[in-house]
Amino acid sequence: MSLLDSVKYKSLVSSVLNKDIKQHGKAFMFDSEEDTSWSSSEGTPQWIAIQFDEPQTVTAFSFQFQGGFAGKDALVIATAVDGTESEEPFYPDDINSVQTFTLKQSIENTKKLKFVFGSSTDFFGRIIVYKLKII
Repeated sequence: MSLLDSVKYKSLVSSVLNKDIKQHGKAFMFDSEEDTSWSSSEGTPQWIAIQFDEPQTVTAFSFQFQGGFAGKDALVIATAVDGTESEEPFYPDDINSVQTFTLKQSIENTKKLKFVFGSSTDFFGRIIVYKLKII
């Protein structure tokens, strides 16, 4: 279960493939469907931002990428209510399976999370995410 299933939040992404949000939009990362996904446009960096309506404690997160279109050089940036930021790198594999990343230390009073991918396993820098969960 994802924290995103029980709290209010807003999400933003760096880009959408061909600007076609009806087929490739950010909402598809959170719809629990097996065959829908967010697809970014070409180029780097790509990013996903989650802004919570109320402060949250985050201990882990998981991604399911499409193999061949996984993010690399990844960093999660957490912004607390007081504006302080903490960063932690994470290292996704180029596979289709769900990958869970546990933070070294729980992040409390988190108002915003931003996942930044400095590069991609795709030659053109595209990223495809089927699922994103916050734990």
